[in-house]
Amino acid sequence: MASPTVPRVSRVRRQLPTSPWLFAAPGLLITGAFILYPFVSTLVNAFTDRRTLIPGQFVGLANFRELLGDEMFWIGLRNSTLYVLGVVPALVVLPLLLALLVQKNIPGITFFRSAFYTPVVASIVVVGLIWVWLLDERGLVNSLLEAIGVGRVGFLSDQWLLLLSAMTVTVWKGLGYYMIIYLAALANVPPELHEAAAVDGAGPVRRFLNVTVPAVRSTMVLVGALSSVAAFKVFSEVYLMAGPSGGPAGEDTTLVMLVQRTGTGLTGRVGYASAISVVVFVVTVALMLLVLRADRRDES
Repeated sequence: MASPTVPRVSRVRRQLPTSPWLFAAPGLLITGAFILYPFVSTLVNAFTDRRTLIPGQFVGLANFRELLGDEMFWIGLRNSTLYVLGVVPALVVLPLLLALLVQKNIPGITFFRSAFYTPVVASIVVVGLIWVWLLDERGLVNSLLEAIGVGRVGFLSDQWLLLLSAMTVTVWKGLGYYMIIYLAALANVPPELHEAAAVDGAGPVRRFLNVTVPAVRSTMVLVGALSSVAAFKVFSEVYLMAGPSGGPAGEDTTLVMLVQRTGTGLTGRVGYASAISVVVFVVTVALMLLVLRADRRDES
């Protein structure tokens, strides 16, 4: 009996798709629809007077000139900058210390790692409402302060305390995320370095500064860049704690909150909000380049 014919390998290969673009097409379509198109559309709208239901006309740099005289824009820029200055140092240092704490393989350490990471996966809406309940004038924190004789504190009514409270929520929610990044970096640090430093008489603080910090320096730069961009674009924490108006007289409004308030609604100024978005994009890119340049300068 004649054996069945086996198709040649060359024929099978000719029947398969040969262009890699067919495999990349789904990812390219998603990227184009949800990233590239919104970016280009925002950039174009920034130079128009478009509103929500009204097509815009080209107005050149008029929106950007208006920004220079807009008091709310400068308030938003101030608050976003303060947010970066208040949040980033804490998110660079505290997760590293937390990672060192939970790095040890001791009984029950998995529970603590999971507990510290829980806020990361929790909904920001739920987290915000919990903290609003805690810091409200009649909340748990103020009740405890009143019980010990300190008196009630306006965490959500005072301009600066509200901003500080929102920073605290951001740091608390981000600790676990950056802790995981540091744990991965610490796993690559040779234990012989710590042992050699201990033999030389270095204590825990000196070993941390002279061994741990240099070994995870590139990770600290990464955390600094990521947290800087996230802090400058903060929205949910301040929005939930201050409300849509941005707290008393709008003094706690951030730039992204200003974009949302200006560009939404039936009469939203989409063009003007797009101009603010362009400023946010430029500043975030500048922040990342600044962090990377500072890192290269220190290495040289």
